[in-house]
Amino acid sequence: MKMPNLSGKSAIVSGSGRGIGREIAMKLAANGASVVVNDLDPEPAQQTVDAIRSAGGTAVAVPGNVTDAAFADRFVQAAVDNFGGLDIIVNNAGYTWDSVIQKMTDDQWDAILDVHLRAPFRILRAAQPVISTAVKTARAAGDPIPCRKVVNISSIAGLSGNAGQANYAAAKAGVTGLTKALAKEWGRMNVTVNTVAFGLIRTRLTEAPADGDATIDIEGRELHVGVNPDLLDAMARQIPLGRAGTPAEAAGAVYLLCLPESDYVSAQTLVCSGGFTA
Repeated sequence: MKMPNLSGKSAIVSGSGRGIGREIAMKLAANGASVVVNDLDPEPAQQTVDAIRSAGGTAVAVPGNVTDAAFADRFVQAAVDNFGGLDIIVNNAGYTWDSVIQKMTDDQWDAILDVHLRAPFRILRAAQPVISTAVKTARAAGDPIPCRKVVNISSIAGLSGNAGQANYAAAKAGVTGLTKALAKEWGRMNVTVNTVAFGLIRTRLTEAPADGDATIDIEGRELHVGVNPDLLDAMARQIPLGRAGTPAEAAGAVYLLCLPESDYVSAQTLVCSGGFTA
């Protein structure tokens, strides 16, 4: 019987208690990877772990804020302690806090840069010694060096900008630069580093109406979320496929870059937008 595509691999997926991140974690686990699940809140993280285990997969939860200084080391170490190493890194955690630039506060700018750019940087920095040691050990033993994978999540806002999202667009553009730099640094360790840039994906952050009372809690800070339904429909009509994507479809794009078939693809940005280009 053919083994699953990711059998024997260990993965860490930030922001994987809900939405797209949950679908990514479920997809990787369904294809054989052991997954470290993260969410800001313990309950969603554990719910994803329980769902993976109920389906026959392997997962552990590491709740916490990815912007905390000590988080990255704890996140990476969980993969080492529970699964013996680290093969796949998916930097997915994030949210938006929008405003036109003249009304945007320093706190808004800093918070979005922290979660979308500083946090991935710290996670990758923490992972480097783990990966480097594993590679050196394999080389010394004359063993083959497996291709490890990094997938950083971005957005078409980071490619073409978006009004009201100077902070988010700047952070996601930075993710592209981080990806390209790391692809050059880590290629010698047989690590591919790529970006997936999402277009319109239907999640709890986009499904809520803009004039409703939906919020997300970021460590005591209540942020309003939602999109005008008419605007959402207008956006969908501009997409060649005629609709927004689903979290499962978004996870599929990430999965493509984790497969052995993509072992020679690195420093690239895969746009998952249903054909929409701004």
